Amino acid sequence: MGLKYGPIVIANKKLDSLSGKRIAIPGKLTSAYLALKLYENNFEEVIMKFDEIFEAVSSGKVDCGLIIHEGQVTFEDMGLKKIVDLGEWWYEETSLPLPLGGNVIKRNLGEKVMSEVSGYLKKSIEYAMENEEEALKYAFQFGRGLDSEKNKKFVRMYVNSYTMDYGEDGKTAVKLLLKKGYEAGIIDRYSEPEFI
Repeated sequence: MGLKYGPIVIANKKLDSLSGKRIAIPGKLTSAYLALKLYENNFEEVIMKFDEIFEAVSSGKVDCGLIIHEGQVTFEDMGLKKIVDLGEWWYEETSLPLPLGGNVIKRNLGEKVMSEVSGYLKKSIEYAMENEEEALKYAFQFGRGLDSEKNKKFVRMYVNSYTMDYGEDGKTAVKLLLKKGYEAGIIDRYSEPEFI
């Protein structure tokens, strides 16, 4: 969950609007896609692997790309331009962080299993936060094209206090994002999320 940052729409040059553009997206079942559709509903989506989006934008195969993961801290190194940071936009609209990713568990597994899984996830995150250097070293091997400083910046974007506990703002943000997605016809049904 990002307080004032999130997925970024990039292009080769500055654009005044995304309306009618061909935009590479990393999939339709992502919070990044949902946020983009709420920001601008009129565009042609081109689904591709998230790490292929940069080349598609650079080569002109698409007008824009919706980037996630480490691309959020490396796109400028490739000479690409930020059109909109959807986390910034969402915060300006709602004064809430943009929900990004998350772990979901089926209710029918029962309270005991849900609590155990939640506990294991929390312990893992606590360990990583308490042993940051070790965690960063481990994460570095998966950070495509990141130097150590960008690795640290990227990891801290997604392993932070919201990772440990969404808090009331985070819970409100999740509910609002899903509700807005449903009201806009992007999500076909709305279920009130519960938090463990």
